Amino acid sequence: MKLAVRYVPLLLLALAWEAAARLELSDALPAPSAVLVAWARLARDGELVANGLPSLYRAGTGLILAIALGSVLGVVMAWWRPLHALMSPLLELSYPVPKSALVPLTAFWLGFGNASKVLAIFLGGTLPVVLGAFNGARSSDRALVWSARSMGASRVRTLWDVVVPCALPELLAGIRIALALSFVLLLTTELYAAQSGLGYLISFLGDEGAYDAMFAAVLTVAFLGFVADRLFLRLTRRLLRWRE
Repeated sequence: MKLAVRYVPLLLLALAWEAAARLELSDALPAPSAVLVAWARLARDGELVANGLPSLYRAGTGLILAIALGSVLGVVMAWWRPLHALMSPLLELSYPVPKSALVPLTAFWLGFGNASKVLAIFLGGTLPVVLGAFNGARSSDRALVWSARSMGASRVRTLWDVVVPCALPELLAGIRIALALSFVLLLTTELYAAQSGLGYLISFLGDEGAYDAMFAAVLTVAFLGFVADRLFLRLTRRLLRWRE
């Protein structure tokens, strides 16, 4: 019952959208019913799978690389002052830069293949992961660190057994932000320069005037992002179960 009530606003939005389309308020606003028909057609023809798999590969690869590097870099920055002094100016410089500005740069460097898209997602997703890991590690309980050290634990063992678990909540929050950014950057890169992918499909259908199919592709991306976020929240609750 709670789940049904939670998604009532989406149902109301769909009804309002259907009414606006029936009233012909815009030529480029197809009705949700038409979008569903177009989605079924794209799925039947294999267009969604053919373009969805490259998109998921690019987003997943870039995100995994960002998590791997960002987690290690953030925790070590909090633990080792020389690295913090070296990296802090770079992070402060890159923080206000719009992440979409990376797209033409990576395309210029690596061309229109997968590498440029993975690099853009990696660069955009690394910063929130680094900040989450760094802030989490910095806020670790000093009493626990001192206790571990006094009991003979090495710096590496203390880092792994004490600092990393303390950093986990904020690290996971940073990863969630990076997950959302990966979908944004994925679409931006594929709209800008791609011959496959959901972003390319959206651009192609829009240019052809197939607005019902274009909206179907857009909603597919939104659904994939929603499912990824829900699954990550479930993983977060499982990883942080020890806090309860």
